[in-house]
Amino acid sequence: MTGLAGHRTLAAEGARSSSATALTEVELIWIEKSLEYWVRFGNPVQERIIDRRRRVLGFRPGSLFAFVRWTANDYGTVASHLDILRAVAPHEAYQTVPAVTPGGELLLTVSAWPKVERVLQLIDAIEARGIDGADVAPDHWRHVHNRLAAGESPRVYTQAQHRAWIKRRSILP
Repeated sequence: MTGLAGHRTLAAEGARSSSATALTEVELIWIEKSLEYWVRFGNPVQERIIDRRRRVLGFRPGSLFAFVRWTANDYGTVASHLDILRAVAPHEAYQTVPAVTPGGELLLTVSAWPKVERVLQLIDAIEARGIDGADVAPDHWRHVHNRLAAGESPRVYTQAQHRAWIKRRSILP
């Protein structure tokens, strides 16, 4: 069932009961020079190998991860996408993303290699400051999405912002 703004709700589809199925699963694929799905950052708590080209990572509710999808043919890149998502709990609304089950709260999404490359550079800059992308405030990723969508440069994520987010996160329910 689809709720507001195209969000799917787990309550409408039946809540997942066991802790293993409460994880958000991301299928990773690697077919050389053709198809690559990978996680740029995130802290999976589970990994399942399907075959030599595919595996599935599981993320706990509330955790952030960056998921990159890239497709090419004999002439070069056909499609590239980067999504930064927050894994959801069974009762939360979510957006669907290919290869992500059930989906997640979409904080940032970009398509086309120049934009994907720009976000990868922003992630690199944050990590150069000693901050894991999975620990960045979700509001910052929303800010980056909105600024890029408007054709503007996002503000830099600072150590002071990060310290404030860590303190705020420690008192959140």
